Amino acid sequence: MMNLDPFWLIKARGYIGTREIPGPEHSKTIQLWLSKLGAWWRDDETPWCGTFVAHCMQLAAHPIPQHWYRAKAWADYGSRLQFSRLAPGAILVFDRKGGGHVGFYTGETATAFRVLGGNQSNGVNETWIGKGRCIAARWPKGVPVIGLPVRLADNGQPLSTNEA
Repeated sequence: MMNLDPFWLIKARGYIGTREIPGPEHSKTIQLWLSKLGAWWRDDETPWCGTFVAHCMQLAAHPIPQHWYRAKAWADYGSRLQFSRLAPGAILVFDRKGGGHVGFYTGETATAFRVLGGNQSNGVNETWIGKGRCIAARWPKGVPVIGLPVRLADNGQPLSTNEA
């Protein structure tokens, strides 16, 4: 079976398990992302969800927002997607007290999106975020949207669509 995930999502999945290092040391991987993106800081305690998304998009040779490190800067990125037309790899932007969060769409239930992102519990992983917090769904401008929404059961497993 051919993988239809966009290149940036394939790259993002390869970083699952990357974590901050508590204390005075910092993740060399996160520091490398910051360096390649031209950040003026190098610690892994500064919120880095936007850094992760920017790094993955940069690896896929797509432009990134001027203020890529701000989660909500991604709300105006590329082209707008309808929530009914999401596909794996869509960039989802969420509101939260004191700021925002950004990550990649990997699936959904009736009430939550499955999001692959950085700085989720101090690491790169997939987590559930309530749909009511999502303020934007974006896709790189000029890039065809591949894939369809991924509907998951309440237990997080894909719903069967082709029983024998």
